[in-house]
Amino acid sequence: MKTKVNEIQISYHGNQTINTTFKIGCSQDAAQLAFEHWDQNHIEMQEHFKILLLNNSNIVKGIYEVSKGGITGTLVDLRILFAVVLKSLSTAIILLHNHPSGTLKPSEADRQLTQKIIKAGELLDVKVLDHLIITPNKEYYSFADQGVL
Repeated sequence: MKTKVNEIQISYHGNQTINTTFKIGCSQDAAQLAFEHWDQNHIEMQEHFKILLLNNSNIVKGIYEVSKGGITGTLVDLRILFAVVLKSLSTAIILLHNHPSGTLKPSEADRQLTQKIIKAGELLDVKVLDHLIITPNKEYYSFADQGVL
């Protein structure tokens, strides 16, 4: 008698053709896209952490919300984050999160999380291009622009 186990299938379904999607050339491009796709009703209420998934040409494959937290923080599970990255066959990502307080300065926890994700990405050949902190008043902080990455 055979032992029964579940069969696992992994798939990614994009609904945009590659020619009509957005290409990231700089932090301003990523910030513009983040602001366009952020729920403006919650940007100053609670912290959210998202990833911008990119192909090898820095064309956006999609945006995924990894976590939703409280007023001053949110927890990011790297296993979930990288499950999405791997499932979508993305080669690069940009990290995005908001500070409801409007503060642009990254916290020590923000810096540590960024480094942790970069190290995990290196093991999987996934490049972390930037980490943006966005605020309700449409300002942003780029780790890459500030030389923090």
